[in-house]
Amino acid sequence: MSQLRVPHDRRSDIRNIAIIAHVDHGKTTLVDALLRQTRVHRKIEDMGERIMDSMDQERERGITIRAKNASVTYNGVKINIVDTPGHADFGGEVERTLRMVDGVLILVDAKEGPMPQTTFVLRKALALGHKAIVVINKIDRPDAVIDDVVNRTFDLFVHLGATDDQLDFPIVYTSAIKGIATLDVNKPGTDITPLLDTVLEKIPAPAINAKAPLQILVLALTHDSYKGKMGVGKIQSGSIARRQNVLVLGKESARNPGKVSDLAVYAGLERIDIEQAEAGEIVAVAGLDEVSIGDTIADAEQPLALPRVTIDEPTVQMTFSVNNSPFAGREGKFLTSRHLRERLFKELETNVSLRVQETDSPDRFLVAGRGELHLGVLIEQMRREGYELQISQPEVILHQDGGRVTEPYEELTIQVPETYQGAVIEEIGKRRGEMRHMRLVHSDAGPSEMHLEYHIPTRGIMGLKNILLAKTRGTMIMHHVFKAYEAANEEDLLVTPHGSLCAYEDGNSTAYALFMTQERGELFIGPGVAVYRGMVVGENSRDEDLDVNVCKEKHLSNMRASGSDEALVLTPPREMSLEFAMEYIGQDELVEVTPQSLRIRKRLLNPEDRRKARKAGK
Repeated sequence: MSQLRVPHDRRSDIRNIAIIAHVDHGKTTLVDALLRQTRVHRKIEDMGERIMDSMDQERERGITIRAKNASVTYNGVKINIVDTPGHADFGGEVERTLRMVDGVLILVDAKEGPMPQTTFVLRKALALGHKAIVVINKIDRPDAVIDDVVNRTFDLFVHLGATDDQLDFPIVYTSAIKGIATLDVNKPGTDITPLLDTVLEKIPAPAINAKAPLQILVLALTHDSYKGKMGVGKIQSGSIARRQNVLVLGKESARNPGKVSDLAVYAGLERIDIEQAEAGEIVAVAGLDEVSIGDTIADAEQPLALPRVTIDEPTVQMTFSVNNSPFAGREGKFLTSRHLRERLFKELETNVSLRVQETDSPDRFLVAGRGELHLGVLIEQMRREGYELQISQPEVILHQDGGRVTEPYEELTIQVPETYQGAVIEEIGKRRGEMRHMRLVHSDAGPSEMHLEYHIPTRGIMGLKNILLAKTRGTMIMHHVFKAYEAANEEDLLVTPHGSLCAYEDGNSTAYALFMTQERGELFIGPGVAVYRGMVVGENSRDEDLDVNVCKEKHLSNMRASGSDEALVLTPPREMSLEFAMEYIGQDELVEVTPQSLRIRKRLLNPEDRRKARKAGK
């Protein structure tokens, strides 16, 4: 039977903290400052910016995707730091890592203030009883409104039901990029030490029960080239040593005996091997092949399970299938359903918010995640590893609740120049967005901005970003975070339909044919691109599909030469990104993803088959 021993002692030489915030409020930059000023590595100055963002996609996208551990030593105390993602789609990473720590630093931008993801992560932290230190970051911004941000942050704590002790939070003012912190905004700091002093003073030392049997709740998995799979978690009670026999308590009362082959702790940016660790420390344990996130590593003689970590359910799903286009197998290394299945189920080991379900077809899998970006990162990672696959249009996951159908709703925040507010309000109104708050933010550093907050169904957000970016000329900033499941509205959303330009035959596109086609709509390809029948080569200016011949050549005649295309002026094609393709496709379209290419195609490649399907559907 699962039991949780009540800790009765604290370990004063360790602090375990998580850094949480909305996306782009400066978490990873603040960690940079902490690592540099505590000199955790002799080559720390040569490591560039955003040291903790080690994945290629993290550096390219400028966001944190996976939570990561590091540590610094200050005044004889080891501070274990967990850098968490700021984007709502990776909230599962935040939820589980908060169980590993005893307090949080919540970063708030000195201009933007609390945002949707700030609310999400703070709600989780307060529910676990964590003490928070509020860090007002980017105080050097010319448009900073520090007093207003502090007041809104306090209001947020009250709104989320913080206790009196949690409401008595300390405030530290920082400029992470300059590496300075101060407790008085009117007295500029010189280094980051005021923040470290506040951590030691205000964040409680880990509560432990040193004499009780071993208990470690596994909250992350990592892989080592030599040691294999390693379970990461905080030792809640007891101690652990190399070559110790343990019992892994898993789902549904599963009990898997094992032996600790290697044991490591975090020192700076690296894991270092140790022989033994005591309660309160965050450790990585190797040698337990059956371990997974949520399991308890327990004493072999007195096994006691800790409550499993619970993660919010996914809200969006899409179909991953084997690539069966005419160009299948040209670029990828992993092509078969066996390869696809193995890779998806391997991802489940570390991606706690993901769900994979087999379908009636062995070539197709239903994959559910926390949002389009969550699934998009997985697809991009698989693509870089050499996989070929096809993906369908993302769909929201509906729930049955006591005979009624419910769908996910989200909190949507948009910042847009005042000039474009009308276009934004009109488009979101079509998608059943309910405005909750609207305010005009004046700025001395630039034009005034309109700050809009909406309550909107998740399916209303799909495809919204590209449309709003076009209507606001790329000046809009948009964030959204899952709120709750609510009753589904049976009315169809008035989402703007689109028509596609489809290639009529196989071949290579020519400048002459594209010049003749571009007046029909916006093209996705340039000249000299291999296409196949049924491949989408552009978006029609009308809301209906149109088959076009983009391979047509200009033939020699007695009036003109076949090669005189110098006078043709082609509009540059729309750049095809994975996010654009996922938002663009309709129900009858797929995205073909290969290591080198992204193509949009029709499910039915033959134009005649598509016409029959349309007639049958009417």
